Amino acid sequence: MTHFGIICPASTGHLNTMLPLGQELQRRGHRVTVINVLDSQEKVLSAGLEFKTIGESDFPLGSTTASLQKLGELNGLAAFRYTINLFKEKAVLILEEAAKAIQEIGIECLLVDQAEAPGGTVAEFLDIPFITICSAVVLNRDPNVPPFNTVWPYSPSVGARLRNRLGYFILGRVGKPIREVVSEYRRAWKLPPHTHPNNNYSKLAQISQQPAELEFPRKNFPAWFHFTGPYHYSSRREPVAFPWEKLTDKPLIYASMGTVQNRLVEVFQTIASACEGLEAQLVISLGGSASPESLPKLPGSPLVVEYAPQLELLQKASLTITHAGMNTTLECLNNGVPMVAIPVANDQPGVAARIAWAGAGEVVPLKKLNASKLRVAVEKVFKDDSYKQNALRLQEAIKRAGGVQRAADIIERAVSTGKPVLA
Repeated sequence: MTHFGIICPASTGHLNTMLPLGQELQRRGHRVTVINVLDSQEKVLSAGLEFKTIGESDFPLGSTTASLQKLGELNGLAAFRYTINLFKEKAVLILEEAAKAIQEIGIECLLVDQAEAPGGTVAEFLDIPFITICSAVVLNRDPNVPPFNTVWPYSPSVGARLRNRLGYFILGRVGKPIREVVSEYRRAWKLPPHTHPNNNYSKLAQISQQPAELEFPRKNFPAWFHFTGPYHYSSRREPVAFPWEKLTDKPLIYASMGTVQNRLVEVFQTIASACEGLEAQLVISLGGSASPESLPKLPGSPLVVEYAPQLELLQKASLTITHAGMNTTLECLNNGVPMVAIPVANDQPGVAARIAWAGAGEVVPLKKLNASKLRVAVEKVFKDDSYKQNALRLQEAIKRAGGVQRAADIIERAVSTGKPVLA
């Protein structure tokens, strides 16, 4: 039996990926402890895993919620810079307190969310193995593919590669605060410097919850990189009340901007305007950003709820209008539902670009969003069967990928052999 530790952001999207993985390892007889701030404790304990608190004074209960509410009001570069600042604060916390906590409770291997760059450095300092888990879009840098924070389409051309290199240069400048924090601790701990951002990731196994068919063509993946498909949907969820009796027999369009980047209320008004008059029923989930009563009367009188039972609705949906968060995207594909993506910030543009590249949907960037453009995209995806067929193709790819069981197999093999697990 191995005692695994999990380091990941405290937001729902990342926890919904990591917790089912922890549950699967626990089911196999291992011990699993999540090391995080207080805001994630309730969700972790309800999943049946152990919890170790760090940052009680600097990150009191409610601090994550407040930060995410602020992030939800931003978009584009402003949202990305704010996110970088949040991750810098968390990086200091992980480097200062997580190492002590890991030693204290005897963790033998770390599962590090790819977004938590310092996690691998902590594992190196403690001389324990670690595995990289990609909860969001794949962050490995490759000049052949656009940076994760852009909606740029994939192209093998020389011009596109130059564009990509410029994008990574800018990304490096914006992410410099996190890199400097990690470098400072690596010097203090007498660890070799990282000469490339990809050095942050495991040399035993890197595991992505994307199906390989949703990733751009790459040429420099490490041999130990694995696409296992999603496993977030196996996590337990609280039941959500929903007026099922109000659903009609018309095709269902489900619209959600997630639970973080969802406080741009005018986006919901644009969605309603774009869908008005379509032979379909629009259901809008506000994701907790507002109450339905607080909104003005929306065009077309869509069914608006504060929260929605997303997994159940996707089983009935013909199309989803989404912010292109990775979890919602994979849940749509797991149900064979094509999408219209309205990416707002962070990795959402990169996910949206992959949705379009895979032929499973269309993209309308937030800066170009208006009812006319959105309606064109919605009608295109709604009426052209190729989007549905590509969503079904990706659904089959997810079924073949192996999911949480395959991910756990790779982790166990890496720990037992101490050698890279080749794809």
